[in-house]
Amino acid sequence: MSAQNDIHSYMLLIYQMPSQPSAARVSVWRELKRSGGLYLQQSVCILPQNAAAEAIMQKIIERINEYGGTYHYLLLTALPEQEEEKIVNGFIAQSNLQYDEIIEDCEVNFKKEIEFEIFRQNFTYAEAEEIRQDLDKIHRWYDRVVERDWFDAGRREQARQSIQQCEQLLEAFEEKVFLQQEADESNDLPAPEKKDRLYPRRLDRNKTQE
Repeated sequence: MSAQNDIHSYMLLIYQMPSQPSAARVSVWRELKRSGGLYLQQSVCILPQNAAAEAIMQKIIERINEYGGTYHYLLLTALPEQEEEKIVNGFIAQSNLQYDEIIEDCEVNFKKEIEFEIFRQNFTYAEAEEIRQDLDKIHRWYDRVVERDWFDAGRREQARQSIQQCEQLLEAFEEKVFLQQEADESNDLPAPEKKDRLYPRRLDRNKTQE
């Protein structure tokens, strides 16, 4: 059965924050977005009810209290089918948008960077290490999106494949770096020293005997 046809329970948070400092409003908004919350309108956010989301919601409520805000925290169950579908589709669209950003970063930034470094023959360990760090950031980004992808959005697999392609491109680039470094080290080896002969050559011995 698809996620759209399942019945879920939700946590609805309606809150109001003091106008100042503005950092307080931003902090609560950022935490809810980071947690995968879906905003139905300004200061009205919904999360599916599960153990992980409940822990997140509790921390956010504590933060609202800390900043002197007010809130209503409601549990929603047995929603009308049409409303259920709208909420689930909203979560899926939100996750797909984040996966699309990952795919775009892979295509527009990461892959183009490797192509540019190959074009200019910049096969250095420092460059390979910098690109590896960029890929690690993309991996962590993907993991965060998956963690708050409550309904298995369809673009998840394409994002995973894009990251896998980036990994393959980087491994090929790292191999070029290794071969270049190996060649450079071979060229830097000193020439073998000429050893003194322990015995004179045959021609030298003949000349000595004459």
